[in-house]
Order: sequence, then structure tokens, then C-alpha cells
Amino acid sequence: MIRRALLLTVLAALLSGCAICRCLPSTGSAPVSLTTRPERTEYRETSRYDEVVAFMEAADRASPLIHLTTFGTTNEGRQLPLAVVGRVADASPAAVRASGKTVVYLQGNIHAGEVEGKEALQVLLREIVQGRHGALLDSLVLLVAPIYNADGNERIDPMNRPRQHGPIGGMGVRPNAQGLDLNRDHTKLESPEARGLARMLTAYDPHVVIDLHTTNGTYHGYHLTYAPPLHPNAPAEIDRILRREWLPAVTEAARREGDWLLYYYGNVPSAEEGSPSVERGWYTFDHRPRFGTNYAGLRNRFGILSEAYSYLTFRERIEVTKDFVDRTLGWARAHATSIRRATAAADRDDVRGRPLALTARLRREGPVEILMGDVFEEANPLTGHMMLRRSDTVHVERMPEFQAFDAAETERAPAMYLLPPGMDSVVERLRMHGVRVDSVDDVPARVEVFRIDSTTVAERPFQGHHERRIWGRWEPRTLEMTPRMLGVPMDQPLARLVFTLLEPRSDDGFAAWNLLDRWIAGDGAYPILRVPAMRE
Repeated sequence: MIRRALLLTVLAALLSGCAICRCLPSTGSAPVSLTTRPERTEYRETSRYDEVVAFMEAADRASPLIHLTTFGTTNEGRQLPLAVVGRVADASPAAVRASGKTVVYLQGNIHAGEVEGKEALQVLLREIVQGRHGALLDSLVLLVAPIYNADGNERIDPMNRPRQHGPIGGMGVRPNAQGLDLNRDHTKLESPEARGLARMLTAYDPHVVIDLHTTNGTYHGYHLTYAPPLHPNAPAEIDRILRREWLPAVTEAARREGDWLLYYYGNVPSAEEGSPSVERGWYTFDHRPRFGTNYAGLRNRFGILSEAYSYLTFRERIEVTKDFVDRTLGWARAHATSIRRATAAADRDDVRGRPLALTARLRREGPVEILMGDVFEEANPLTGHMMLRRSDTVHVERMPEFQAFDAAETERAPAMYLLPPGMDSVVERLRMHGVRVDSVDDVPARVEVFRIDSTTVAERPFQGHHERRIWGRWEPRTLEMTPRMLGVPMDQPLARLVFTLLEPRSDDGFAAWNLLDRWIAGDGAYPILRVPAMRE
């Protein structure tokens, strides 16, 4: 476990006077001094992996409300720390589930150049130690993972994200040690980090996933932007609560009480960004579940993306991220029962026989008033290169916004998918996601087979893959023989995710990521069969 592995690290940090000072014995509310590396360096530097773990170790020792465990291992062998925070017996999934409380997973540093979440979550843990946030824990259990991309975090360089305003001592890199963007790996599960995360989400089953990032791109007037799950197959009630209640309440409270300006995540494409033909507007990002909060939506859970503005100072980015976390958790505490009811209803929802989205297109709405901003240059005192800093000058521009997606192509969800023998790697990935895969003793004689008309493979690689597109249609077929197969039933909570992973025309499924290439035979048949759902 972490304690034994990092004992020497913790001792060395204490002796050097640069890490953790536990001033009083732990009572759960006694004042304990835990300082982060930004605080010790006047916000010139960001925390290293060993320091984050040492901080979490000290918080664990200092408070009976904090239980430290791990949820995976990185490509380079670093354990991913997870603090289970709440009035629970221990850090186990069983203890968390037995609490009956609303469970919130908070994640920082999936992109290790975007470090504010990592620092803000350490501050949150310190405040728990100091006896603050007790009311939160009456209703919530928190799963706190400050440093998800631990390998990328250790590749500190001042020239990573050089236009971002600090930390001037440098920050980590976007990809993990395999060169993979972990926020594009939630469906294919190619990295050990993503596999560990998927298993953890299955084991603890948090109702809410909060993923903390930092922007780049458009110079706008907001201190922080956010987004709910964007896939059109995400449960409608979860989308409604986030867009109509939760996020607006946090936005208004931050403006009224904290002078922070928040809005939906967006960028304004321009000719300089290679999009001269795109209508000027406020555009969100991709809908596909390769992105973590979209993935949470297809798991029937509340996903919330947070993006601190790159051109605030490093200290301001930590502060606005921490404020957003506090207000988001405060709303979750006040509406904990409603959150659980919405996720439970989504789990019970039967999608069999209903049309679900295979691909999606942006929905044009508005026009709305968007706050645009300016930046000015400041020299990094260590390297001399120019960083950008947010100006207080903000102006309003009316423009259409593109903040949601509608289905572009649909297919009716089946009753079951059937996997022929030999697809062990596919079964393994499905089970990593938490999908139920059963043995099928009696394969129905009448099934559907997907006849491939054509397929293309992208010329340029993306994340090590040449993404595949497939066109064709499902056709009824009578099996002369019924071989022993494995079935993936669609009367399970993760049916929305299963549909995206296994449909041949899905824009983020196993076929799209080349994971079925070896089974796509020359006769034009897709290897996975379907049992059609009864239609009214």
C-alpha cells in the first residue's frame, strides 16, 4: 500500500521542511497545517506526485473522516491515490455503498499541464481535516483523486503550455507515459489508468463525476466554464437537472457572492484557427464518451466538466476551481436525494426497442450574450518567454450558441447482443466497463446480422488508431445452427453505454477504434449479432 512505499519519501519531505507539518494530534476537528507546493512557493510551482501522496497520507492520519486507498497503477508503475471522505467505516466500496449516501467522485490532473484541480482538491482535503464541510458529509461521500495522470505530472517543464499564466516553474504534459490522452480513452480503455478508473467507477458507483481542467483557446471573459454530459443518449432528466437547476444555481451564487463569472464551456472559432467557413458562435466540445464527463452520462450519472481560464494567474485558477467545487458540492448536499432518485430512475429505464443516437450534430440556439475578453503579455521571470494574463476588460457579444447535440443517425436498441466464441478481448473490455456479459445456452434461431456495405479507415492516426467508419444495415437471419455464444443483455443499467460500444455505426464504439478489425471478414459481415427487441 501507499503508506509503506512512501514512508521514506514522507520522512525526507518532513526533514527538508518543505512538505507536511502536523501540528496537533488528530481529533477530526483539531487545526492541522497541511501546505501545498504552490502555497510554499508563492504559487511559482505545482505539486509533484510524491508530494501529493505525502499530503494525502498526512490528511489520512489527521482525520478519521479520510480513508486513503488506491484505484489503479500508471504505465510507469505509480499508484493512483484515492481519498474516500465521509462517515464510513473504511475505504472499501462496500462501506461506501452501505452508507446509502450520495457519492461524488472528484478528479484532477487528467491533463497534467492543467494542474489547478490537483491543488484545489488538496485544499479541500485540508479543510476536511480542519473540521470544515461537516454538513457536506451528512449527505455525501467524496471520492477524491487529485492526480490522475501521475506520469504526465512528473514531466515538468516551463515550456509546457507556455502561454498559460504559470505556474512559472513549469507543469506536466497532456498525455500519459504511453503518449495517450487519457481524456480520449474512456471507451477503448487502452491505458492502465483508464482501466483502473473504469473498475473504480463500477466498484464505488458514484452518482456524480466532477472532472477538473484548464482551458486553452478563445479569449473570453469568464473565470471558469463548465459542461454537462453532451451525448444525446444521456438520460434526459439528468441533463435537465444539470442545465436547468444545478449549474445555473452555482453560476448565480458565484457571481453574487464570489465575483466569479461562470458559463458553459465554449470557444469561438475563427479563420486563424482553421475554421473560416464555420458560423461565428459559442461552441462546446465533442459529444462522444471518449471524454470522461460524457462517459459518465452514458453510465447514467451526473457528469460535470470544470475548465478554469488559462489566463488567470495560477493562484486565481486554483481559487476559482476550489470555489466551483465547493458550490457544486453544496448544491449536491442540498439535493442529495434528488440526485440518487434521478440516477436510480435512469438505471431502471428500459431502452430496448427505442431509437438511440449513433452519431450526433450540434444544436444551434440563441442568440445569447457571451462575455468576450482581452489578454496582455507578461514575461515569465524564469524563462523570459511571454505568458498571457486576463485583462479585466470584458465586453458582451451576441451570437448563437452550440451547447447541445441532437441525434444525427439512429438505430433501435436490441434486446441483446451476441458475441461468437473467440472474442475474449472484447468481453474483457466490456467487463472492465462493468457491463454484464452472460453465457447464453439457448441462442434464438432468429437474430439480426449487420451486412457491411462499405467501410473506410482514416488516413491520419489519432491516439495510435486509424478510426474506422462502417455503413450498412441490420438484416433478419435464421440460424441453421445455434453455436454457444455470450450475450450482452440490454436490460441492464449500462445499456446506453453498451449500445455505443457495440453498434457497428457508432462513432465511438469498438469498431470505430479498430478493436474489431480482426473479425471484420472479407464477406462483409459484422461479427456481432443482435437479438431484436419486441416492437409495439
